[in-house]
Amino acid sequence: MFGPNMWRFGRQVDPFSEMVRLRNDMNRLFSGGAYPFLSVYPAVNIWMNDRGVVMTAELPGIDADKLEVSVLNDTLVLSGASASETLKDEENYHRKERNEGKFSRTIQLPFKVNDKKIEARYEKGLLRMILPREEAEKPKKIHIKAN
Repeated sequence: MFGPNMWRFGRQVDPFSEMVRLRNDMNRLFSGGAYPFLSVYPAVNIWMNDRGVVMTAELPGIDADKLEVSVLNDTLVLSGASASETLKDEENYHRKERNEGKFSRTIQLPFKVNDKKIEARYEKGLLRMILPREEAEKPKKIHIKAN
C-alpha cells in the first residue's frame, strides 16, 4: 500500500484501489481451497467430434495391466494403482510430489457411448481412447420443405 511509488511524480494512491488490489491478491492466493497443491489425477484431455469423443490420460510409470477402464452409458471410469517407491533405511525424501497408490476418476461424457466400438491404446504412459457415439445419440439432419 505504501510502496516507493506512492508519491512518485506527485501522484497520490487511492487507498480503496489498493485495498481492492490486496483483496484480489488474497483471493488469488487462496483460490485453490484448503489444499491448493492437490490436483485431479490422472490429468485428462477430452474433445468431441461428430463421431464421438477422444480422451487422453497421462499415466506415467503405470503398467497397462494395472489399469481398469469401464464405460456405462455416458460415464467413463478410469482406475488403477501405481507402485510406491521403497526407500532404504538411511534414505529420506527431500521432496515428494508424485502420486502413488490407488486412484479412480469418473468422467461424465456428453452422450451415450457405443461400448462395442471403443478403441483404447496405451503407449509411453499415455492412454488414448476413442469413444464412439451411439447411433441413437447422433444428431439427425432434418430436411425442411419450402413452398
